[in-house]
Amino acid sequence: MKATVENIPIHIDTSRKIIHVDMDAFYASIEERENPQLRRQPLVIARDPRQTGGKGVVATANYLARKSGVHSAMSAQKALELCPKAVFKTPNFELYRQVSEQVHEIFHTYTEKIEPVAFDEAYLDVTQNKKHIESAVEVAHRIQSEIYAKTKLTCSTGISYNKFLAKLASEYQKPVGVAVILPEDVREFLDELPIEKFRGVGVKTIPKMHALKIFTGRDLYLKSELELIHQFGRFGDVLYHRVRGADDRPVAYQRQRKSIGKESTYNPNLTTATEIEQALHELAGKVASAMKKREKHGKTLVLKIRYSDFETITKRQTFGEFLENTEEAYFFYANQLFEEFGDSDRGVRLLGITLTNLAGVNFQNMVLPLFQ
Repeated sequence: MKATVENIPIHIDTSRKIIHVDMDAFYASIEERENPQLRRQPLVIARDPRQTGGKGVVATANYLARKSGVHSAMSAQKALELCPKAVFKTPNFELYRQVSEQVHEIFHTYTEKIEPVAFDEAYLDVTQNKKHIESAVEVAHRIQSEIYAKTKLTCSTGISYNKFLAKLASEYQKPVGVAVILPEDVREFLDELPIEKFRGVGVKTIPKMHALKIFTGRDLYLKSELELIHQFGRFGDVLYHRVRGADDRPVAYQRQRKSIGKESTYNPNLTTATEIEQALHELAGKVASAMKKREKHGKTLVLKIRYSDFETITKRQTFGEFLENTEEAYFFYANQLFEEFGDSDRGVRLLGITLTNLAGVNFQNMVLPLFQ
């Protein structure tokens, strides 16, 4: 019996211009930039399993290591088995965060409609942009050029009229790619796409897809909406729309940031009160700068402590009024929390200071003159 496609009308908004920016092997590329010798070796960003008893997970790997089958979220032990000559580098998330902030500063020169997905990727809606550039492709090229000029790192960009297609496009020509999916190209592009490439189709879903003889976008397109909902529930309805190029999710740029913080890892560990105080001063300064930059202030200060045995504790203090946005204030209360709950004799591997209960600085404390 020949399969038929139900003619159910679907609204598809093709008016938007959305770019998905995906940094190429971000963490590994930063480490290669810091140490150019690593570019000639397979590099895995993870704690060395030979020093951890086989523990640890791969954050990312450079393209030399990927040729051996190494990929993110793989166990570090498995990565070592696949690529015995790999160099393992413990992640430096503080450095990666700093570089990510540099990249996002470039984004903000083009648009405020930015949806961060992780340190290394984001969606940008450039339909109306600050540079008044009509072509989204030109915007993507300029962003790539500026990122490389300021960070010496490369990225891949995908451009389309929705987030789903922009994400697929950015993966199409990595690394250093620029790919565009126009409305008239959608059917051809998605028909040939392996079902494993559809976002949300993971290791548990793939066997079920194959059992239903769904191997490509074309196979998925031939399934009715009711059948997909029956087989996959709500996700089936999502797939029905996605394979038709429909995705009306906006770039979620208005989401309020819930916290702002900085943390650092120390090797060797901190073991004296003087070292702790110096580290907290540095963190407090970075947090104060970040809060001022984002024009926020907060009522809750959180101190994070990780000891040499990897035990991690967090302690917080909430105030009735917004804290003064200064390094001195943040240091005073963070140090006070450490003196009460911390123990430098155990060796401190990581410290972090975070502000929550945030509001814009235009929302000020107001003390009413009740007793005047």
